[in-house]
Formats: sequence, C-alpha cells, structure tokens
Amino acid sequence: MLIALMVVILTVTPPLVALASLYIVVRVWHISFEHAPAALAIIITLQFLVLTDPPRDLSTQLTWRPVVAAFSVVVRWTLLVVLLLIVGHSSNSISGYPHRAFQTWAFLTPVALIMSTLAVGLMMRRVVLSAVGGRKVIFAGYNSSSLALARTLESNVALRLQVEGFFDDRGSDRLNMEADTRLVGRLSEVADFAKEHDIDVIFIALPIRHIKRVLDLLDDLRDTTASIYYVPDIFVFDLIQARSSELNGIPVVAMCETPFYGYRGLTKRLIDIGVSVSFLVLGSPLLLLVALLVKVSSPGPVVFRQRRYGLDGHEITVYKFRTMIVTEDGEQVRQASRSDSRITRIGGFLRRYSLDELPQFINVLQGRMSLVGPRPHAVAHNEQYRTLIKGYMVRHKVRPGITGLAQINGARGETSKLEDMEARIKLDLEYLRGWSPLLDIKIMARTFVKIFRDPNAY
Repeated sequence: MLIALMVVILTVTPPLVALASLYIVVRVWHISFEHAPAALAIIITLQFLVLTDPPRDLSTQLTWRPVVAAFSVVVRWTLLVVLLLIVGHSSNSISGYPHRAFQTWAFLTPVALIMSTLAVGLMMRRVVLSAVGGRKVIFAGYNSSSLALARTLESNVALRLQVEGFFDDRGSDRLNMEADTRLVGRLSEVADFAKEHDIDVIFIALPIRHIKRVLDLLDDLRDTTASIYYVPDIFVFDLIQARSSELNGIPVVAMCETPFYGYRGLTKRLIDIGVSVSFLVLGSPLLLLVALLVKVSSPGPVVFRQRRYGLDGHEITVYKFRTMIVTEDGEQVRQASRSDSRITRIGGFLRRYSLDELPQFINVLQGRMSLVGPRPHAVAHNEQYRTLIKGYMVRHKVRPGITGLAQINGARGETSKLEDMEARIKLDLEYLRGWSPLLDIKIMARTFVKIFRDPNAY
C-alpha cells in the first residue's frame, strides 16, 4: 500500500507542480482571461498526457540517476510547450495571453519540476528502503546474462536483493566463474535449497535451447513460495532496441525495433519539423543562389531526384542539387569517386561543402527523411549490399537522415571495397542501439564542423 501510494505521488507530482507554477504566474501578472476554463482544460489534459511518466517498476525508478531524471523532465517539458503553442496558435486561443507571462511560466517551471522530481524521488527511495526488507536471490544457470543481472542486483542497493549464489550442472572450472561468484550446487538441488534457506526470488537463466530443462525445473519449484523469473538468453543475438512489453496481455520481447516509439518518436519529429521549417525560411536566399549557380553552370535540371529506400524499406524520392552531367537512377548507379569526370565544376564545390544536400530539408518536412539518421542509399546500391552485409536492411527501421553517426566518423564518400560499406552499416546500427535526443544534437553539431574539413567529401 505504501509503495503504491509513493508511485501515485511520483506520477501526479509533475502536472500538479506545473499547474501550481501557472497559478502563481497568473496571480503575479494579474491575468484575467475570457476563455480561461477552456484554456485550462487544454493545459491540464496535455500536462497529464506528456508530463506524467509512471515507472514500469519501482526498482527502475529507485535507481534513476539525478542527471537522467532532470534530462527526462526537460525533454518532456519542451515537448509540452511545443504542443501548447501548436494548439494555441491553431485554435487562436493564445492571442489573449501576455507573451511575457507565458515565457516566464515556460522557463521557470522546468526548474520547479526538476527540484520536485528529485525531492520526491529521494523521499521515495528513503521510505521504500526503510519499509521493505531484503530478499534472498539465487540463479539457476550461470552465463553472461545471469552474471550481468547478478552484478546489477548487487550494485543497486535500492533493490534490496541479496544474491546467494548460482546453480549449474557444470563445474566451476568449466564455467570459468569469476572469483567473487559462488557455485552452490546442481540444477536438481535448486528446489530443496530454496525451501531450506527461504529463498524469495529465483532467476532461471538457461539458454532457450534448453527449454525442456526449464520446464522440469518449474515442476520442481511448484512446492516453493519463491517468486520465479525466466531470464531468456537472447543477448547472444545482435539486438536493436531490445525491450520487454506485452500485447493484449501476452508478454513479448522486442529483439529488433525502432527507437522512436511513444513520445520519443513525437519528440524527434517535432524537432525535424521545427529545424527544417526554420532553415527553409531563413536559408531561402542560399537555396536560390545555389539553384541559380547550378542552372547557369551546365545544362540539365537544377534539382536531381533519385529513388532511395526510406522508413521500413519503402521507396522514397530524395531531392539534391544536381552536381553531375548525368542523372543516374537505374539498375546500375556508379558511385561518385575522387576526380570524377561526371562532376560539374560548380558541383565539385557543392559536394565539398555538402550544399547539394540542402533540398533534403524539404524531404524532412515531408516526413520522408529526418535531420539525423542513416544516410539513404540509391535503390541499386541497396539491392547490391543487402545480400552481402548481414543486418543491412535493419538500418531502415528509422527514417534516413541528412547526416548521421557514420558521416561524422569519416564513413562517407565512395565505398570501393565491401569493408567500407560494412564500416558504415556498423555505425548506422550503433546509432539505432544508442539513440537519444542528445546524440542527435551532438551529431548535428559535429556535422557543422565536419563540413569545413572532411577529406571524404567529394
């Protein structure tokens, strides 16, 4: 009951703090609105949808680092402000609000949110740790997954789980057990040990191929009161955004999934729209100048359209300023090489400073591309490499980007050898595994620097 109450407090605190902050700003500025009830209803609804972040489990919340908690608050608050502005402008309900009051609320509230979130988290940690006794844990099966989980339990004292040891039919010599781990006995001894030593939690960490042994072990454990969890040894696979979930009550484990689910995808899309609209408006003189240079420098279209693979492998059309005397988009597409005779004089300059990529901001606005992501390849190149490189098509779990992790690490330009493309794909998949808004910001910042000193740009 106490833990449930703490979870409720943690869930509703951010919206309530934001409303209290709004009330203070309204009182200080002596604001009186004609449509205050309707506006307040919109604000309350959006706040509870965006700011509430109920933990999937209590232990995850207890072990949050303050920096992670603060960053999460800032990201969700920024998303909320953007949504309020969109709703306000589209419904014309923001016109009567003093801009300075809204700005005061928008900039001061995150500070209060961070302070309150950290304070509630600290209180929650102390209350739970004092209220919940420690529980004893054993592992049936010794492998990299069970060892990693045991290390996690030992390092997070907030979980209050004490590892008693491991059970396995192999000896400690064959297992190459680490010095500070304990082999208690064989798998057939798990049930008796659990009853004799009042074990609270049992993690079964046997490989998927040994599912018959897992079922036998579950039969043996029917006479115990221990909580039993199965730790599937799926980490032998090359996972992309692995996470557990459920579909209509049926548990599933995501082994290859896009990182942009839920509010994460909405956050990335809003950033894409905001930046692309800003650039297309502010950078329109540059776009017109480049278009004029392309037009007068050589015969042919100003904008080159090429078929590429986009999100989920669907075909899209990508725009670029034409930099060659040819516009190849057939079954065979020859990559540009250094000193390529097909590149026009102005085209070489545009490619050197990536100015030929500027029309792709239109692709971003259309939703075909993103600011950051794996670079889209010509359809002909995709068909060539998808049969040669393992996991090649996984890069299409996200929208292709104007720039990406591979590009800022020198993996751009001609891929004359298979190893060159493999290095690029490796970085693309690393981006999918470790995506965060901060990573996108770092990539965009490093891209700007790379524009002026990239030897692979030609």
